[in-house]
Amino acid sequence: MNAAEQALTIEFASKIAATVGLFKSELPDLRADLKPWANDPETRDLIDPHSVDIGFHFPGVSRLFQCRSLLIQIRLHQDSETQQRRAIGLEVAGFDHRGQQWRLSTIDDWRFEGDITPEPTSGESLRSCCRRVFEVFNH
Repeated sequence: MNAAEQALTIEFASKIAATVGLFKSELPDLRADLKPWANDPETRDLIDPHSVDIGFHFPGVSRLFQCRSLLIQIRLHQDSETQQRRAIGLEVAGFDHRGQQWRLSTIDDWRFEGDITPEPTSGESLRSCCRRVFEVFNH
C-alpha cells in the first residue's frame, strides 16, 4: 500500500520518514515517491494492505544500480497483543524503461535475482539500507 496512505499516526509517519531519510543518506540523488501505485481499480486489487510501498527515482539511469527507479515494499505483521506493526521482510526491485530488471528479497537469502543486477558495492549499500529499515520498524 502506498506509504502516504499508511502514515495514519505520527509514530508510523515518522518511521516512513526515517526510511526515506536512510535511503537518501546512502543515495543522496534519489527522489522519494510516497505514492508509487496508481489509484485505479485494477491496481487497488493488487495492493497488499500489510505493506508500506515507497518508490525512489534516480535522476537518470544508474549504472551502479542498473535501474532508473527502485520500489521498496516493507512487509508488515501486526502483533495481536501490542497492536504494533513490525517489519517481517523487504522486497526491493529495480526498474528501467524495459520493466523490472532485478529484485532483492530479505525473506529468503538476501540475493539479487535478475538478468542485470547492481554492482556489488551498490548491492551491499541496498542490503545495508534494508537492515536499517528493520531497525526503524522493529525498535
